[in-house]
Amino acid sequence: MTDPRPAPEGVDPNTPNVARMYDYFLGGKNNFAADRAAAESILATFPETRSSAIEGRAFLARAVRTLVEAGVRQIVDIGSGLPTQGNVHEIAHQTAPDTRVTYVDYDPVVCSHARAILGGDPNVSVVRADLREADDLLDKLDGLVDFGQPVAFLLFAVLHFVPDSAKPHELVGRLRDMSAPGSYLAISHGRDARPELTPEALEVYNRATASLAVRSHEEIARFFDGYELLEPGLVYPEDWRPDPDEPRLEQAPSAGFSGVGRKP
Repeated sequence: MTDPRPAPEGVDPNTPNVARMYDYFLGGKNNFAADRAAAESILATFPETRSSAIEGRAFLARAVRTLVEAGVRQIVDIGSGLPTQGNVHEIAHQTAPDTRVTYVDYDPVVCSHARAILGGDPNVSVVRADLREADDLLDKLDGLVDFGQPVAFLLFAVLHFVPDSAKPHELVGRLRDMSAPGSYLAISHGRDARPELTPEALEVYNRATASLAVRSHEEIARFFDGYELLEPGLVYPEDWRPDPDEPRLEQAPSAGFSGVGRKP
């Protein structure tokens, strides 16, 4: 695979980037040859990865609509990745244009790209911060989020890039503790779908910008400690309140689980 486009300044086009790989899985064009090659390596072992990414994006849309319809007017999308079709603010603003959406990512290139595309909307902000540095993240949200009012934290396809050594459950707990009653947490997280093949996928991501840490259903459910899971609970993304008018993809069960919880 070759790429005729020059890489922007500060971008290493030869190291696969997980955000650009995800963009490729979704059919986007914000990726380079190394990203496509790494993504194809994953697809060769886990061909359901592309359909899982698409179903995950559809879950995001349904979850955001549910949150806004519940009255949430502050949404923080952590690990937002590259802007693509059906961004969080676009979905939220269809129902409530006054919803404040803050996109958070640790990748400087992702943040620069997002600011260039999303700039101009007073209800949309882009913050460079890392979930693994919770104090810094919360400091940067000061002034953008009113923690005295309900806020929804979105953690879509990001926690499985946070290793156990970083204590991800404690990090999510910090977000919960900062949130007012009536706040929400929405998660999609990769699972160990085929343990005998997982080491091959791990090796691909080890050569990329972030390693992979898939978890069991029980381990993922622990992220919702202190929250009340909305029906139907922690399920495959395609099974979370599916739209009857939305076509379902023909696929094996998703490579991950998804859910939404409310802080009482």
